[in-house]
Amino acid sequence: MVRIVASAHRRGSASRLLRIIGGTWRGRRLRFPACADIRPTPDRVRETLFNWLGSRVVGARGLDLFAGSGALGLEALSRGAAHVQFVEQQGEAARSLGRLLTAWGARNASVRRGDALRFLAGRSEPFDLVFLDPPFQAGLTAEAARRLEAGGWLAARAFIYVECAARGGLPEIPGGWTLLKSRHAGEVGYHLFERTSDRSNGQHVSEAQ
Repeated sequence: MVRIVASAHRRGSASRLLRIIGGTWRGRRLRFPACADIRPTPDRVRETLFNWLGSRVVGARGLDLFAGSGALGLEALSRGAAHVQFVEQQGEAARSLGRLLTAWGARNASVRRGDALRFLAGRSEPFDLVFLDPPFQAGLTAEAARRLEAGGWLAARAFIYVECAARGGLPEIPGGWTLLKSRHAGEVGYHLFERTSDRSNGQHVSEAQ
């Protein structure tokens, strides 16, 4: 029985390993804590997203809300983002991410432990790139998107990544966010928006998997 438990532990530990796909940290691996609500964006999805973004990441100021493992923000830093602000409510996850950034020498990043919606109610600064990936069951996407738009958190032509359950479809999105790309992978729907300056209703351009 001891051997079975140890084997299960090793499998669980391995399942919490992520790798950076591109950029200066390409190939580096990180292990995130075993928190029930951490659901990292899969490697394949991250690769597709950053292919969509391309050179737009370089020099961008990023905001990784509901950061969890921090995989999205870390990938952005690896690919040349000027700065990334991580926001994560779960204490163990926030501390783990902070330690990792220190170990990797990432001086152009900071971690805020706290509720993402409360963070968005505070004093704002514009970001060029936002990762919006709350726990699927929490129903927070629409309100977070509204606060991002209304609170001055977005640069004039910001790019916003939204990840949600594929089965439920997209939540309500602010007018003026144009859907550039949209796919699904299993139970995950992932979408890239661009904020347009004229605030017109976004045109949906869906891309099959």
